[in-house]
Amino acid sequence: MSNAEKLKKAVAYVVLSLLVFLCLFFFYCLVINATRSHPEISKGFSFIPGKSFGTNLHNVLNNKNLPVVQGIMNSLIIAGSSAILSVYVSAMTAYGIHAYEFKLRKTIYLFIILIMMIPTQVTTLGFLRLINAMNLMDNFIPLILPSMAAPVVFYFMVSYFESNLPLEIVESARIDGSNEFYTFNFIVLPIVKPALAVQGIFGFVASWNNYFVPSLVLKSNSRKTLPILIAQLRSADFLKFDMGQVYMLITIAIIPVAIIYLCLSKFIIGGVTAGSVKG
Repeated sequence: MSNAEKLKKAVAYVVLSLLVFLCLFFFYCLVINATRSHPEISKGFSFIPGKSFGTNLHNVLNNKNLPVVQGIMNSLIIAGSSAILSVYVSAMTAYGIHAYEFKLRKTIYLFIILIMMIPTQVTTLGFLRLINAMNLMDNFIPLILPSMAAPVVFYFMVSYFESNLPLEIVESARIDGSNEFYTFNFIVLPIVKPALAVQGIFGFVASWNNYFVPSLVLKSNSRKTLPILIAQLRSADFLKFDMGQVYMLITIAIIPVAIIYLCLSKFIIGGVTAGSVKG
């Protein structure tokens, strides 16, 4: 290996190490502050953990104004259901575009892609009027069912199908007498499992962290999600404000996301790489 190659390799390692440090340092700060009391946090940052972890955890879980455990369950229900629906329906739609030849096929594909360009905030007012007319305010349904329309997931799945699903497999299944739903559920989905896992992770994280729409739809404390409870805790008045509880609640909020990433991380690189290459 030449000196120039060694230098490039060293620079690459230094840059990557710096990026890793920047990514992990803020998580370290979060966990450290979750172990400190409000007066200790007010004094400034410390690299040494405090002794208030148990106190902060007890105060958060027993806060009468914030049903944290119920909020966690609400977030899990909404995020889990949204991720499953968005991935399954988007995969089915992408499969239909990829495996079938029909009129307006390209038009429908283009229309779905164009929907990606519309920000959520633009349609929020009409969406709220609709669910209010349907008496679905303060309900999980408006936060779960619309997740079926996920143009970004659809686009990724189409790209993945084009690079990893030969139509000969589908045609062979049809010749063997397999119906379309059986072919999709038991032949196609196992082939694209990495892509499903990747988009499931992204969908879960996006729904788990979503604050804007749930804050407009959910009103009762028993139905609020974790991001809403975190915002409420941060907006408490000065006498009740406790930074230790805030950091503890944020730490609790990232645990499910971290667990999912650790369990399914092996699919991320392979799924994203394969889905980004066509032909």
